[in-house]
Amino acid sequence: MVCFTVLASASVLVLIVPHSLAVPYVSEPTTTIYSDAATTVSVVPVTNVTSHGSYTGPPPTTTGALSTRVEAASIPARPPEPYKLQYPADGNLHQPQPAPYTPGGGLGTNGSEPVYRVVSDFDYQSIALALYQEWIELDLFHWGLARFSEEEFEAAGLNAEDRFLIQFMANQEVGHATALTNLLGDRAPVQCTYNYPVTNVREFIDFNQKLTRWGESGVYGFLNHLDSRESAQILLQSITTEARQQMIFRQFDGLFPMPVWFEVGVPQSWAWTLLAPYISSCPYNQIRLIWQNYPSLYVLNQPNPARINGSNVWNETTGGYANTLSTSNLTNSSSCLNGAVGENCSPAITHNRTYPLSYPGRQVFLKWDTPGQPVGPNNSYVTSSNAGSPKFAAWVSQYNVTYTPLLNISDNAAYTIQPNTSTYEGDPAVNGTIYLAVTDTDLFVTPFNLTQINPHVKALAIYQAG
Repeated sequence: MVCFTVLASASVLVLIVPHSLAVPYVSEPTTTIYSDAATTVSVVPVTNVTSHGSYTGPPPTTTGALSTRVEAASIPARPPEPYKLQYPADGNLHQPQPAPYTPGGGLGTNGSEPVYRVVSDFDYQSIALALYQEWIELDLFHWGLARFSEEEFEAAGLNAEDRFLIQFMANQEVGHATALTNLLGDRAPVQCTYNYPVTNVREFIDFNQKLTRWGESGVYGFLNHLDSRESAQILLQSITTEARQQMIFRQFDGLFPMPVWFEVGVPQSWAWTLLAPYISSCPYNQIRLIWQNYPSLYVLNQPNPARINGSNVWNETTGGYANTLSTSNLTNSSSCLNGAVGENCSPAITHNRTYPLSYPGRQVFLKWDTPGQPVGPNNSYVTSSNAGSPKFAAWVSQYNVTYTPLLNISDNAAYTIQPNTSTYEGDPAVNGTIYLAVTDTDLFVTPFNLTQINPHVKALAIYQAG
């Protein structure tokens, strides 16, 4: 028997055949609907920053990190909270359901209206740090596009579409800065002036992929400690965009885009230490941050992604902290920009290297500054360390903190051996753009309590493991 059904709304007769699929119907629109644009939220004022270079103003009237009454020299380690070991985790429900299809538990799930603002000093100082990061990225992306010519970008393998992507990433930073400013309120940090350790496009791209790495990691380190869960949600949805930016700059740098299984999170003082040296000056009434500035760590044989054999290097960076690659000693024969397969590092979706940038067992030579150096906006912050005598190098990547002993220690210099360690089997832990610190002990820490290492840090750097 054949049945007929009339779809009156479409005035179409559809034949339904038993045991058959529905007959496809292709509709062509005959009318285009126009409407006014929906009301949008205005963004924060953005100024094209034209002043770049080292700070040359008067000595600061206020120096050091923001501080109040300090209750202890450090936060002591404590045992786990008992309730966290009591849930049976057997897949069954053990609590009443607050609503259908809703399990018991969770934070911010009781129906209260969300309040998108900071609610503690920890929240304010953490998100203010993130806002400083968004401002420098907005300026840096714009600056590079204005500083270098189209011909210079083309010579580095980046065409007009690539440059537009950098421009779009700068536009993203306007949105990020707006979102975080709204969380902080009227005294939120504003744009500053900056100083970048680069002289050409290749160094510019490498600095970007390192700067976005600590911008991303710095937020991962505090995100789940925020008192304001609503603020954490807003920040989560911006930092995931930053993670994409970091991967894109790795691709522009000719690197394998994501050589790790997990991304690393670091304490706020680590992110501020790496960021502050590139801020020249800020307005006189800019709010100050509480975070520590560690002395700079220099990786004397920092792997150079611009070389065919990027591990066979000596003193090829533009300075400490970021340890950005330098192209000053590159020749046409040693540059990997136009190399063969396995040697090529031109911008691409991905590359595999015949010669790895680093490897387990590699000697890594280090030197570090003494504390007490002026740094950051208006030279108004001062590097410091509470650590004792240096003994270890801490390799911080993915979920791991791996210590290797410092060898041949002499004054503020030593070498160590890159470790052979994995996060899980098949995932070498020391890979990608990671963190290297000199410490006075091999304290056991995990991703959620990594800040416990802070009193033991002597100096800090970015290490280009892969």
